[in-house]
Amino acid sequence: MVQLLTSYIVNRSSEIKESKVEGRELEGWMAFSSLGKTITQKSNCNRVASGSSFTTDYLPSRLVIGTRGSDLALWQSNTVGAMLRQSHPGLDISIEIIETKGDKVLDVALEKIGDKGLFTKELENALLKGRIDIAVHSLKDMQTVLPEGLTLGAITQRAAPEDALVASFGMTIADLPEGGILATGSLRRRAQLLALRPDLRIVDLRGNVPTRLQRYRDSNWDGIILARAGLERLGLAHTIAQVIPTDIMIPAVGQGALGVEIREGDEKVASILSPIDQPLTRMAVGAERAFLRRLEGGCQAPIAAHAKVSRDNISLTGLIASLDGKEIVHDTVFGTSGSEIGVRLAEELLEKGGRHILESIATGR
Repeated sequence: MVQLLTSYIVNRSSEIKESKVEGRELEGWMAFSSLGKTITQKSNCNRVASGSSFTTDYLPSRLVIGTRGSDLALWQSNTVGAMLRQSHPGLDISIEIIETKGDKVLDVALEKIGDKGLFTKELENALLKGRIDIAVHSLKDMQTVLPEGLTLGAITQRAAPEDALVASFGMTIADLPEGGILATGSLRRRAQLLALRPDLRIVDLRGNVPTRLQRYRDSNWDGIILARAGLERLGLAHTIAQVIPTDIMIPAVGQGALGVEIREGDEKVASILSPIDQPLTRMAVGAERAFLRRLEGGCQAPIAAHAKVSRDNISLTGLIASLDGKEIVHDTVFGTSGSEIGVRLAEELLEKGGRHILESIATGR
C-alpha cells in the first residue's frame, strides 16, 4: 500500500490534493495527514498532502467558497471550510450560495432535462469569472470532462458509498410487499431495483434530502432510496431501514466523495487545498470516472461503478443496464492504474452487450 501510495503521490506531484470532513470523515482525514507526512519524508516528495512546503506568505488570506443552497450542499461546503481553517488558521473563508438549473427545475425527471452540468454549471461559471475561488460539489454530480480552464483541486476522503433504503424499521428490499412502491430519481437505482424485484413499481422522486423524506412521509410509498452518505451527513441515519450492500446495488460514480473545483493554474488556491486532498480516494474515483468517461454516460443511462484500493491493487466493479433492468452487464477488473482499468472495464462491458444497451437507450428502442 505504501509503495502504491508513494508512487501515486510522486506521479501527481504537479497536481493538487484533497479534503476532509466532520466526524468519522475528519478522523480519517487526520489519519491520512499523518501517513502523508511519513511518506513525504521517505520519498522526498515536496508537494504532498501535508502542505508543509508552502509558506504562509505564499498563501492568500481570503477564500470564497461557492456552493448550492441545499442543507446537504451547505453541510459539504461548511465542512470543507472547517477543514481548511484547521489547516490554515487565520484564513478568512466566506460562502456564496449559487442556484443551479438542477435546483430550479424540480418537476421534470433528470434524464429528460439533460445532465451536462445540471448541478454544477452556474458554480463553474462563477469560478471562471473569479466570483468565487473554489466550488464544492458532490463528486457524483460532476462531469467527467470538466470545462476548459477548470480542474479538480481536491477530492475528499470518501464517506460511505452505499445507497440506503428509507422505509419502515427493519425493512429490506427483499421484504417489500409484492407490487410495492419505491421512489427514486436515479435511473441507476431504478434499473438495479427492477433487476432485483421486477414486481416493484418505481416512481420518480426529485428534491433535496429533507424534501424527499417529507414526500415519503406524505405518500403511500413503501420506501425511497437515497445515498447513505447524505443521510448520515445530515444526522438522518435513523431514517435508514437498510444499507444496501454494493454487491446488490452498485453506487454512482464518485458517490460519497466531495470534489473541490478550482481554476486551472491557480497555484495559490491549489496549495491551500493540498492538505485536504486524499490520494487513495482520488485513485478510486479516478478509476470510476475513467469508466464513465469512456462510456460517455451520466444521468441519462443506468451506469454504476465502485472502486476499492487495497494493498497494491485497485479493484473496479462496473455495470451497464437497460432502463427496465432486464438487461445488465457487469464485471470486476483489477490493476494498479485507475485510468487504465476504468477504460479496460468499459471496453469489456461494451463488448459484452453494453454497447447494444446504450444504443437502445439513446435511440429510444
